[in-house]
This record gives sequence, C-alpha cells and structure tokens, in this order.
Amino acid sequence: MKIGFDHEKYLQEQSKYILERVNNFDKLYIEFGGKLTMDLHAKRVLPGFDENAKIKVLQNIKEKVEVVVCVYAGDIERNKIRGDFGITYDMEVLRLIDDLKGYELEVNSVVITRYEGQPATSVFIKKLENRGIKVYKHYPTKGYPSDVDTIVSDEGFGANAYIETSKPIVVVTAPGPNSGKLGTCLSQLYHENKRGRAVGYSKYETFPVWNVPLKHPLNIAYEAATVDLKDVNMIDSFHLEKYGEMSVNYNRDLELFPVLKKIIEKITGKESIFQSPTDMGVNRVGYGIIDDEVVKKASTEEIIRRFFKTACEYKKGQVDFGALERMKMIMQELNLKPEDRKVVKPAREYSEKLRRESEDEDVCPIVALELEDGKIITGKKSANMNGTAAAVLNAIKYLGEIQDEMHLISPVILQPIVNLKSKVLSNKNVPLSCQEVLMALSICAVTNPTAQYAIEKLGQLKGAQAHSTTILSTDDEQTFRKLGIDVTCDPEYQSQNLFVL
Repeated sequence: MKIGFDHEKYLQEQSKYILERVNNFDKLYIEFGGKLTMDLHAKRVLPGFDENAKIKVLQNIKEKVEVVVCVYAGDIERNKIRGDFGITYDMEVLRLIDDLKGYELEVNSVVITRYEGQPATSVFIKKLENRGIKVYKHYPTKGYPSDVDTIVSDEGFGANAYIETSKPIVVVTAPGPNSGKLGTCLSQLYHENKRGRAVGYSKYETFPVWNVPLKHPLNIAYEAATVDLKDVNMIDSFHLEKYGEMSVNYNRDLELFPVLKKIIEKITGKESIFQSPTDMGVNRVGYGIIDDEVVKKASTEEIIRRFFKTACEYKKGQVDFGALERMKMIMQELNLKPEDRKVVKPAREYSEKLRRESEDEDVCPIVALELEDGKIITGKKSANMNGTAAAVLNAIKYLGEIQDEMHLISPVILQPIVNLKSKVLSNKNVPLSCQEVLMALSICAVTNPTAQYAIEKLGQLKGAQAHSTTILSTDDEQTFRKLGIDVTCDPEYQSQNLFVL
C-alpha cells in the first residue's frame, strides 16, 4: 500500500498545538471529535495514519491528562451500535476505558448525558459503579442550546453535577457523535469559573480537514461517513470574514457557533478568543499529508465502501431512506458507481453464473477477495463452510502456493464440528463461519505442517479488499476486521428466514 500520510509529523504537530492551548489557561477541556481509539475511517482515507494516533498524542503528554467519557442515555436505551466493532455504545464505553488504562491514561469518570431515569441506563450506571467507576449524571440542560441566560445559570449548567478533576488537560470523549461532549465541557467551564479558575475549551478535530479544499475527496468521505447525521461540509464564513482565509467546517458547528460564542463569553465574563469554529479546533491532519493523490484515491474508495454500508444499514432498518438518498448523491457528485470497486463485479458475476447453473432464483452467496498483487480470489458457500471461510482458505492457499485440491483441514476435524452445530446444538445455520474454520485450521496445524504454513500467510491478508453478494453475519464482519480486510456487501440477505444469528 502506498503511503500518503506522515504519522510521526502529525503526532509532533498535534501535541505541540495542544500544549500551546494549555499554556493560556490553568486547565483546558478538550472535546475529542471522532473515535479516540481504533479510528478505522481515518486509517482508510489517510494511508499511513495510525488508527490509534489520537491516543498516542495523549500518551506523549499523559502526565498532564485525565479522561472523562460521555455517553448519551438515549443511545444506551436504544442499543445504538458502533458499526465497525458491532458492539453497543454501553459496551464500547467499557472497551474504551480498558484501552485508556492500557495506554496508562487516567480515566476520571463516565458522564451519563441527558439522563431521565431510563431503565437500561440505570442498570448500566449500577454496573459501572459496582466495578469502581465513578459516574456522574447530567440531565437535559434547561434552555439549551439557544436561551443563553437560562443555560448559564444555576437552573442550566449549574444543575449539573460538577466533575472533580486534577490534571491541566481534561479530555472529554465518547463512543460516537451526539453523546453530549460539548455540553459536558461547557458545564465544567461554568462550574470552574464559579470557583474562580481560568479554564479554556478546545476541540481536537480530525474531519473535515479545515485546510483541504471543500470538495476534496477526503472531506467528502467525511460527509459519506456521517450521512445518518446529515452533516454537510461548508466554508467557515466566520473564519473567512475575520481572517480572509478559506477554511472548511461542517454545518452543525457553523450553526451553533454564534450561540456557543455567547455562552463562553457569558461564562467567562470576557470576549471569547475564538472568532470562528475553525479557531476552536486543533487539527493538524492537513500538514501530515505527503501524497495528495494517494489520499484522494483512498478517500474515493472509502466513499464507495460507505455507499454499500449505508445500503445494507437501510435494508436492516438502521437508517432512513434519506440517508441512502444522500449517499447516492455523494456518489453521483464524484461520478462513482458501485462497480468501480474492483471486487464487486467478479463476486456478482460468479454468483449469477451459479444461479443460472442451478436454476435457483435465490442469491448465491459469493465472497471475492482482492489481494495486494491484484489477484481476485473467490469463495462460495458449501455444506461445510460459508463463502467467507472459503474465500479466506482459497486466498491463503494462493499466497502459500498450495495446490487447490489439497485439503488444509482434515475431514476428521471438520465433520465433528459440523455435526456438533447441527445435531447437538440444533443450529439451523450449519456451514461453519470464518472464525470456526480458522480455529479448525489451527487444530490441524498441530500435526500438519502445510496447515501451519497456511496459517502463517494470514498476515498477508491485511489490507485486502473483499465484497460479498449477501449481507455477512456480524461474526464474519468482525473476523474480516481482525484480519485487516475491508469488506463490503450487497444489500441482500442470504436467507428468506427472518431470524438468523
């Protein structure tokens, strides 16, 4: 994979500018936009970007940092899912806390935002407290976001619990967008100022990239990633008017800025240092780009992946028709077609061929993999394994130059697992998943050197592109993610059955 982004330069630049902001205050509250860890979107659109770059920036200054995690009670109540991991937001909070501790960063507490006594949220609060995690409950802020006088009063931010902090930098993060990070930061500013402390607010930004053109594929890929939120990139008119400089921001920040500026000025009692939404952010991503063409290509490919993801989410009822329509408009804007993704056509053609040969009207599940050398490998569903597992086995055979007719997994190992699923566990979905097949392969590797050799080739699948003619199970999606394979799916179910695990 060609590199288009200098990760080390980015770390240095971002750390430097955060520390500059801190020097202006006794304490700085930093709202972290996007994912704090495992930012897979940034990794895909900026080849060379470390998916954990943000947390590594913090690790450089860890002695000055503590972290507050926000989660919106409504997201817990409706079991909102972090798509790239396939886990709910409450579970993502637990995973995030473990990650932060693994990087030796101090976790101050979890803040439940817009809490109104929701039952599932109350259970989650008890779970956190029983594990020794400090929890604060913030209720809907009276007057928010437009009635400034009410917001900046004891009825507004004053009604929120004050979060006790001790470090000069307080990072406020969350499992995803609209989790109440900004409200938590402003609430803390209110309480800190009442205690006579000079505190500031800033925002750690990744996307959109303010000093990259508005219609650059990198910024359009951000719109594609947030179609469900209706985010639209726009020129920051406040920045242009004040400095005569073009910069890119997005609609929600631009709409909120005049009120946000007034809130900060009312809290602090003096004119805000921020003259534009761009001023508020610390975003040095643009300075890390070393090959613009590589970034453009990667961003375009991500937009097509996002199209498939949105189409599948619409099929599942997870997003509305408007999100799918906006995604189609983005594709048209860049003159892109789903078939521009190289693995799509081979998968569909093979599926159609099998369907014609069997004279079956149902979709024939096929998975196609594009390897680093451009080779396309396919796999189809059989009685013993699904198309995902077949494609992976075929790929590592190719990489290891192992003859296609050679069995990597002994039938003596494979058949008992199939029997266990079908006869003992009464599982209707009998073909083994990719993870189950890889486990069977690892068992065979104990006595079969060829199987062990094949397993060693799994690492070469990192960065491979895949497409499935049907929607994959969550387990298979996550196995592909762990192998480093970017997968898309046609919005078609493998079965007419409504209940499928």
